[in-house]
Amino acid sequence: MTQPLPRRDPADQARLESMLVQMFEQRIAFNQLLGLKVESLRAADTRMSFAMQPQFVGNFSQERLHGGVIAAALDSLGGLALTVAIAERHAHEATMQVLQRFAKMGTIDLRIDFLRPGISPRFEATAEVLRLGGRVGSTQMRLADAEGRLIATGAAAYIVS
Repeated sequence: MTQPLPRRDPADQARLESMLVQMFEQRIAFNQLLGLKVESLRAADTRMSFAMQPQFVGNFSQERLHGGVIAAALDSLGGLALTVAIAERHAHEATMQVLQRFAKMGTIDLRIDFLRPGISPRFEATAEVLRLGGRVGSTQMRLADAEGRLIATGAAAYIVS
C-alpha cells in the first residue's frame, strides 16, 4: 500500500493563499478594474465580492449592473475555484508548482443565466467545482446582491492542463 504524499507545510499554504489573493485581486488587471475581492479560498466555499461602481451600469435609467460585468466576475471566480481545487489536489506541491499549473488554465466555455436585475451597492459570488479532470475542469457559480437575492448563475469549463 502506498503512503499518501505529505501536504505542504502551513507556512507554504499561507504563502500560496496570499499569492492567490494577490494574483486574482491585483495581478490580473481586469479583476483589479472590477474591484474583485477574494472572500474565501476554501475548496468547498470559494467566494469573491465587488462593489457597484458608476462605470458598471448597463441600464442607465435603472442603474442596473451590466451583464458583461456579471459574466466577467463569474468567469474569474470559476477560475479561482478551480485553482483552489488544483492546489488541494496537489497539496504535496510547493506554492510555485501550483502557480505554474494556473498558467495553463483558460476558459473554454461559459454560460450565464441572468435571473433578475443587478441593483445593489455590493455583490457576492460563490463557486463550486463540479469536476476536476486531468485536462478540463467544470464549475458552477452564483452571484447575489447585498440582500442575498440571486442575480445570476453561471456554468463554465476550463482547460486546466
